[in-house]
Amino acid sequence: MHTADWQIGMTRRFLSPEAQARFAAARIDVVRRLGRLASDEGCDFVLVCGDVFEHDQLTPQTLRRTLEALRAVEVPVYLLPGNHDHLGPMSVWSTSLMSEELPDHVHVLDRPGVHEVRPGVEIVAVPWQGKHPQEDLVGPVLDDLSDPAEGTVRVLAAHGIVDLLDQERRHRAAIPTDVLRSSLDSGLVHYVGLGDRHSRTEVADGIWYSGAPEPTAWREVSPGDALVVEVEPPASGRGRGTVRVTPHHVAAWSFVTVERRVDGDADIDALDAELAALPDKDRVLVHLGLRGTLGLAQHARLEELLARHEDVLGALHRPPQHSDLVLAGDDDIAELGLGGFLASAVEDMRSMAGTGDQPDPEDEAAFAAGRPDDGSSARDALQLLYRLARGGAR
Repeated sequence: MHTADWQIGMTRRFLSPEAQARFAAARIDVVRRLGRLASDEGCDFVLVCGDVFEHDQLTPQTLRRTLEALRAVEVPVYLLPGNHDHLGPMSVWSTSLMSEELPDHVHVLDRPGVHEVRPGVEIVAVPWQGKHPQEDLVGPVLDDLSDPAEGTVRVLAAHGIVDLLDQERRHRAAIPTDVLRSSLDSGLVHYVGLGDRHSRTEVADGIWYSGAPEPTAWREVSPGDALVVEVEPPASGRGRGTVRVTPHHVAAWSFVTVERRVDGDADIDALDAELAALPDKDRVLVHLGLRGTLGLAQHARLEELLARHEDVLGALHRPPQHSDLVLAGDDDIAELGLGGFLASAVEDMRSMAGTGDQPDPEDEAAFAAGRPDDGSSARDALQLLYRLARGGAR
């Protein structure tokens, strides 16, 4: 089984403390599911191609819970240090807890080169020794290899971006895809398992990113999988063997992007129904972007239904830069029958909420000038006023 980027210990700022605790636990829970899948599929071993951990500053509780989950996996497990959990004197791999409590069937690929899984099966490991390598790490390891014994299956385990996905050439350590293809063509290795890209990706025949088994961000494509890989060496001589790769979905959480235009009650109803139809809501993280024009009553209704959905979703993330809702019309304010100073204040707030303009800096009663959130604050105040006034009328 090929997997990678478990990112155990990951945090996300948009999560509430309650959701963050469940999100963190899920990154350990998936290890057990991976183990069951590996056993069910008859895998000889599980290969984790880097970033097992999000960082080195993990609590003993997190480490022990991870090791306990690994202890339940019934086949050998091989862990490759990546950029987030690279080797070094302060790394998670060098802690006394890791050396004393690592299960016997779990192995850290802490040196480059060949590691024997069993006779006839080898892993060629390329661990990260630091966070910012200045050159390709894979090529030198492959250059030092001799040909495998006839009938031996050899799997390359590496971490990092390949040059085909680094079009802007920003990464000095990008892995040359041609070198990987050449190694497969010559029979030096028979499969290339990569980590670092959280989206499941087939780079070329026999070269795969497994993606993260639990998703980590909205931009990912096809995350939440593990790959069951069947490899047969060539029947005779050197050259490519036969490789069959089967993705299996293992994630419990999902990231969903919802971008919609809302211009009235029908659009609000449709959005409400769409959010209500999401399965497993407490494990769904929604990135919401809205644009359109609404009356004040409609805007208040929208906020109320979103608050209701937010209570049951894993998260409802609404970055201001992805929303463009405009307040329009006077009918819903007029029906409140406000007069005098209050009516004048409402008009000032409406102007700010609808246009985003700053108030007169000489007006001491106005919102503080120069603050970028004045328009949002004005909308919130108007919605609260509308709800209170309507509630009082009833």
